[in-house]
Amino acid sequence: MVHLSRVKREPSHRRHHRQERDATVAQNPMYANVYATRYASEELPMHVMNQQGMPAEVASRMIADELSLDGNPLLNMASFVTTYMEKEAEELMSNAMSKNFIDYEQYPQTALMQNRCVNMIAELLNAPQNHDTGKEEGAMGTSTVGSSEAIMLAMLAMKKRWQNKRKAEGKDWSRPNIIMNSAVQVCWEKAVRYFDVEEKYVYCTEDRFVIDPVQAVDLVDENTIGICAIMGTTYTGHYEDVKAINDLLVKRNIDCPIHVDAASGGFVAPFTAPSRVWDFRLENVVSINVSGHKYGLVYPGIGWVFWRSPEYLPKELVFNVNYLGAEQATFTLNFSKGASNVIGQYYQLIRLGREGYKVIMHNLTQISSQLRKGIQDLGFIILSDTTGTGGVPLVAFRFPDDENRLFDEFALSAVLRRRGWVIPAYTMAPNSSQMKLMRIVVREDFTTHRCMLLIEDIKQALKSLDDMDHMTVQRYIQYIGEHGHHLPPGHSFYQNEQHSLQGTTGKSHTVC
Repeated sequence: MVHLSRVKREPSHRRHHRQERDATVAQNPMYANVYATRYASEELPMHVMNQQGMPAEVASRMIADELSLDGNPLLNMASFVTTYMEKEAEELMSNAMSKNFIDYEQYPQTALMQNRCVNMIAELLNAPQNHDTGKEEGAMGTSTVGSSEAIMLAMLAMKKRWQNKRKAEGKDWSRPNIIMNSAVQVCWEKAVRYFDVEEKYVYCTEDRFVIDPVQAVDLVDENTIGICAIMGTTYTGHYEDVKAINDLLVKRNIDCPIHVDAASGGFVAPFTAPSRVWDFRLENVVSINVSGHKYGLVYPGIGWVFWRSPEYLPKELVFNVNYLGAEQATFTLNFSKGASNVIGQYYQLIRLGREGYKVIMHNLTQISSQLRKGIQDLGFIILSDTTGTGGVPLVAFRFPDDENRLFDEFALSAVLRRRGWVIPAYTMAPNSSQMKLMRIVVREDFTTHRCMLLIEDIKQALKSLDDMDHMTVQRYIQYIGEHGHHLPPGHSFYQNEQHSLQGTTGKSHTVC
């Protein structure tokens, strides 16, 4: 997700200073080190490029210094996105940074590595295999820049297939809708808005944070292009009951596709809950997306999407490019993209193998259990899965109801930031009585030792809040909000939107 950045005019005093500096710049500057140069005593360009550049080592040092003000990725417990890879993987990815993945003719081996990844991941999802006879086609898949693109491709395919069917029957095809949980990640709200599909929500309640299969199937009508089921909901990490939805559709003889958003759980469930049936083993599951850059253990920028068969990916959405004299099918929202993350995914798949992924996922499940117990011992109510097999490894929790408590989850989040921890507080999906919660995502690089340190820091943060009176708590939160982190300002034209669940209900759009 990328924020819209407002274009700003350079202030007159900065422009005057820049012009004065450019007029007097030395042609062959001599310096002892980076901080002995004139650049160390000047602000970096913000609005207009300088007339003259600067030495490479100076530019690198200045940017590195500013980036030191960013948070530490290891302490960012808000995000599912991978923050650790082995140095061998990083070297391979770094060496491939100049490769444009879409240029199959120049980089045929990279293209083959993507195909191998498709095969390996599809096998995890129990995708139908191509028949050796060649007379019948099985599943197909492709890489994307993340699950957001994968979801949009899957929605496009469902919409186009539905429209083609309606046109063939001579029926109206102008009002497609899709059924999903109100706790969906914001990319689903974007997809329905961008592609003119009506959203039909199954709303969460105070004690149910996943889709209700009966309510979902009850909402199906002749204009429904599909049902979205989530393996790893964004707030509490729960797996939704895909099988129950599928079985109800079969029982009622309803022809409605299911898309499984397995962005978070697609690389977890096969190893921690292998007996759970949620994937292509279910006849109504026609497409699945997974995030390689979450529990696929690759740095940000890689996702995957799969279809059961060509029947569910209409031909008119697919374009062909010539690759070494042969036509190659492509279905993407973008064209050029780097090859690094595809190579990183292939490295992880062959480096770890099934056993490696299994061990990592079981470690994360065990650590999340330790974290859950520690947080529960501090008096919190646990909202996420407590079995180890019903969701991804995260801990979602809230304070118990207490009218005498002077602070809330947002205050605790602010205090923990002073220690470096990024543990966000959210407002739950609509119809949950504006429930507030916090969420800690357990990633590969989160060890038991750091887990114990975090529990102790939460304990100390609670003590510091308990020692404050109401006015001090409010002033502290205000101070942190104004001075803790300087985020890029949003564009004023787009503030206070009223077309999303966040704008209309107060639901927080969570970090993915």
